[in-house]
This record gives sequence, structure tokens and C-alpha cells, in this order.
Amino acid sequence: MQILRIDSSTTGDQSISRKLTDELLAHFTAKHPEARVVTRDLVADPLPHIDPITTSAIRTPPETHEEAVAAAYPEQRAVLDEFLASDVVIVGAPMYNFTIPSQLKAWLDRLGVPGVTFKYGANGPEGLAGGRKVVVASARGGEYSTDQLAENQESLLTTFFGFIGVDDLHFVRVEKAGFGPEAIEQGMNAAKQEIAKL
Repeated sequence: MQILRIDSSTTGDQSISRKLTDELLAHFTAKHPEARVVTRDLVADPLPHIDPITTSAIRTPPETHEEAVAAAYPEQRAVLDEFLASDVVIVGAPMYNFTIPSQLKAWLDRLGVPGVTFKYGANGPEGLAGGRKVVVASARGGEYSTDQLAENQESLLTTFFGFIGVDDLHFVRVEKAGFGPEAIEQGMNAAKQEIAKL
């Protein structure tokens, strides 16, 4: 069994999403002490935004790759293989300016691969990357559960993971983090209760 932990918050020790990914990792490793744990910190070791070379490396068959694309392919494919090899994926996803951090978007861009994680058929798109649990550690400064116009973070992740076939998707969140320590404490306590149910 493999557990993959992804962090994307830029606020270091102050990060609420990182505290949540800590809690989630502790929970799942306690349940599965034999599991291999893989971590990817997208701030300490960022993935560059995709460009023509990396896009070709991600999305085209290896036998068609020219030299520069072939050179880029192993590193790009490793990100996807790490995800596909994992039974549990913990994704730290704070809300920045109403959506996910760009570091996290760069990671997602390496997971959406035609013919590998999704395909189009007679009935439209079909996800191919099911069979794993994805848990998103969400942190938001305001309260967005009822504000659908401003909420482009969890909705984006729900759409993306659903598109590639992940149907075992969960969100553990702290909202109103910008309201101060008391709100954060209340949010963390509620989140820990949700984590215990997973």
C-alpha cells in the first residue's frame, strides 16, 4: 500500500492545510502501518508550469517524442506514476484568491493525461484513474460553503478528480481561518472529527 501526501501551501508553519495533512497522514499511517509514504512538497520542490515540451511529454506517446521531449518525459511521467501507484492521496489545498495555488494546478496538469487517466468515448468522457481514495485538506479564510460564485477551489478539485474517475473523494476543511485563532481552533476540532471517520 502507498500513501501520497501533497502540500502546496506557501505559509510554512502557519499553514492550516499543512496541519491538516499532518493529521491526515497520522490517521492513515495508524490505520495502515505497513504503508509506504511518499511526500511531494510543491513549494519546496515546485513543478514548473507546463510548456510546449512538457505538454508533449505528458500527452503524446513516447515513441513519437523528439529529443527534447524524450528528455523531459521521465520526470513528467514520474509525477503521474506516483499518483497512480498510491492507494490514498492526501492533497493539501488552501484557497488562494478564490481558487487553488498555482503550484497545485501545475501538479494537476500532469495527472490529466488522455488515454491514461481519461478517455473520450461514444458517451463522452470516461475517467480511468479510479480505485484510490483522495482526501483534500482544504483551508479557507472566509466561509464559502454557501457562496458558490466565489468558490473555485473545492469545486475545481471535485470536477477534476471526478473527470479522471476518482469517486472516493473527501474534503476535510477549516473555514473562516481569517476570523482569528478561535475560529481556527473550532475549525481544526471539527476537521479532526471528520478525519476520524475516514
